[in-house]
Amino acid sequence: MHGMIEYIEGKRPVVEALRSHVPMQCVLMADNVQHDGLIKDIERKAKALDIPVRTVRRADLDAKSERGSHQGVMAQAKPFAYCSVQDILDIATRQAEERDGRALIVILDHITDAGNLGAIARSAEVVGAAGIVIPNKRSAHVTAATYKSSAGAISNIAVAQVANLIQVIDRLKQDGFWVAGASEHASQGIWQSNLKGSIALVMGNEGEGLARLTCESCDFLMALPQVGETASLNVAQSATACMYEWLRQNL
Repeated sequence: MHGMIEYIEGKRPVVEALRSHVPMQCVLMADNVQHDGLIKDIERKAKALDIPVRTVRRADLDAKSERGSHQGVMAQAKPFAYCSVQDILDIATRQAEERDGRALIVILDHITDAGNLGAIARSAEVVGAAGIVIPNKRSAHVTAATYKSSAGAISNIAVAQVANLIQVIDRLKQDGFWVAGASEHASQGIWQSNLKGSIALVMGNEGEGLARLTCESCDFLMALPQVGETASLNVAQSATACMYEWLRQNL
């Protein structure tokens, strides 16, 4: 779906997207839609946000619908404005100058869930990360689900979409970043790791963790301590814990 127009289908999903402030081109309504409470709510919210509401034939919505669940209303999301790695580096440099050399860039190694991406973006924004780098293939990208799970924070953090993560990691090293990979197989714990200064935090995929090549290109690997018997945290929770340890060491 990368590069394609994203449509949000159905009354409740459209209300939810308007509530999460997903940037939209327009809302499309079938000419024969029942003007119930939800439809009135959509019209009100769209008007308040200056989003045009267009009346179209139901057949037009059927043609655009992927799931056939539009209930007479669809919203067309605006494409997310990705930035370049250079933009994120510029932000990091500015931050490091203001904050005694501390900066954080978060790299996501093929995380596939748009909700996880949003939850990570929310934490990254809270701890003051300069930005997030994601691959452009086999990876979640910013969708309506990301706005919802980030509680709107995705609008306030730079996200770069790149073809090759290893090249980005090498470039960050040349720019003076230490590259820390989070891995449950790491021999050292995060509390023994030095996260002072400019750090690139690399988080792995939900199922497989960090890819082998990504692991090899990190300066060091670190694990979160585990006391309970259950499996590990999910990637968004782990990323949050790692980001807060970076913040603690740099405050």
